[in-house]
Amino acid sequence: MGIDVVRDLGVSGRREAAVDRLVSVGAGAVELLVRELMDGESSAPWRSISDVLQRIGEPGFDGLLHGLVSAPSAGARKRIAFGFSRLGPAVLDRYVAALSHSVPFVRLEAVRGIQYCGDAGRAVVGALLPLLGDPDQRVARQAQDALISQGSHVVPLLQRIRELGPGRQRARALTVLAELGGEPVLSRADVSAIERLIRVKLPDDRPEGMWGCWNHWIAVPSGDQAGIIRTLGVVDPRPVTFALGNDIVDADSHGADDPYTGFGRVFVTPELDGWTLVLGAWCDPCGEERREEVLRLCIDLSERYGQAHAYYYGGQGDGSAWLVAEHGAVLRRYCETGEEGDELLTLGEPLPYERARRTELGLQPDWDAAQESPDDEEQWRWAAHDMAADLAHSYGVSPLHISAETPSRGTGVIALTPYGVARGVPAGAYRI
Repeated sequence: MGIDVVRDLGVSGRREAAVDRLVSVGAGAVELLVRELMDGESSAPWRSISDVLQRIGEPGFDGLLHGLVSAPSAGARKRIAFGFSRLGPAVLDRYVAALSHSVPFVRLEAVRGIQYCGDAGRAVVGALLPLLGDPDQRVARQAQDALISQGSHVVPLLQRIRELGPGRQRARALTVLAELGGEPVLSRADVSAIERLIRVKLPDDRPEGMWGCWNHWIAVPSGDQAGIIRTLGVVDPRPVTFALGNDIVDADSHGADDPYTGFGRVFVTPELDGWTLVLGAWCDPCGEERREEVLRLCIDLSERYGQAHAYYYGGQGDGSAWLVAEHGAVLRRYCETGEEGDELLTLGEPLPYERARRTELGLQPDWDAAQESPDDEEQWRWAAHDMAADLAHSYGVSPLHISAETPSRGTGVIALTPYGVARGVPAGAYRI
C-alpha cells in the first residue's frame, strides 16, 4: 500500500474508499499514517488521518505514542497530540498507563485523552490524582482541569487528600475543591488557612485596576465604607485583597445559565483618593434587571454623601453607561450600549465632560438627537460607546485607572447582596 491511499483522504469521491482500505489494513497502515500526520506539507487532512487511527484502535495508540516522543517540530507534535488524545474509550487503559510516562508531554496528552473519553473516564478518575503534584506544571494544571470537569463526585477524594496528603497534591486539590463546591466543601481548617493568608497579605496590599469584560461600579466621594455598605443594604463584609476582590467580580460578571448569578456579591474598596468604589454586576446602571434599583441607591447615597455615580463599561467594545446623582436628585443618566431602547433611559442634561468631548469632536456641545445629522449622531455614538471609564476618571477615581500609586486607606471587602443572601454565590477558585 502506497502513500497515494493516504493522500486520497483529502480527495472528494475517494475518501470513503481510502478510509475503508486503511482501516482494513490496520496495524500495517499505522506507521505510514503517523509519518504523514507529522508532515505539515501533506495534502491529506490531518483530522481525517486521526479519525482513521481512532478506528484502528490500539495499534494506532502505539504509533501515536511513538510520534509524541519523536515529533521533529512543534507543529508535528500538535497534530500527533490531536490524534493521540481522541482515540476514545477503547484505549482508556492505555491512557491510564501513559499517565506515568517519563515524557511530560505524553502525560499531558494522556490526561486529555481521558477527558475526551467522557463518562467512561469517570471510572479511572482516581488515576489523575497523583498528577496534581506532577513536577511539570502544565501536566499538573491539566490534571486539575480534568478533575474539575469530572464534577462533584470527586469531592470526597480531594477532601481526603487535603486531610491526609500526599503533600505535593494538596495545593491543587484545594483549587479543585474551591472550583467544584466553594467554601461549603472546604474543611474549617482550610477556610481558616485561607482567611489567615488574606490577613498576611493585606498589610502590603496595593490597589489594582479592574479590567474585566463587563465592568460595573458605583462611586461615592467618601471613605465611609461602613456607612456605604449600610446604605446599599449589602451584608457579611469579609476582608479581601484587591486581586481577590477583582477576581471574584470578574468571574461573577461572566455569570452562568442563571442570569442572577452575577448579582450575588460586590467588592467594596477601601478609600481610594477620597472615593469608595463598589464593584460588581449588581451595580449595573443600564441593564433591565438592575437599573431602577441602582438609580434609587445612587439617589440615597447622594443624599448622604453629596454625590453618587454608577457606571458600566464594556471592555470588549460593549458600550458605556453613566448615572450621576447629586444631593438626592439625578443629574444625568445616559447609555450607549447598542441595545434597543438605550435612548429611552436618558435623563437630565449633558454633563460638562460630555459637552467638552463633543467640542473636541467638532460637534455642538448641546444637542438634540432628533435634529442631528446622521453622520454627527453616528460620530457621537461611537465616541460615547467607550466613554464611561474616562468620564468617571474626570470626576475623581475610575477602577480602570487606579494603580499601586493611588492613595488608599483601609481594607477592601466582599459583601453579599440580597441576591447572594437569598440564592447563594457560585463556587470558584480565585487569586489572593
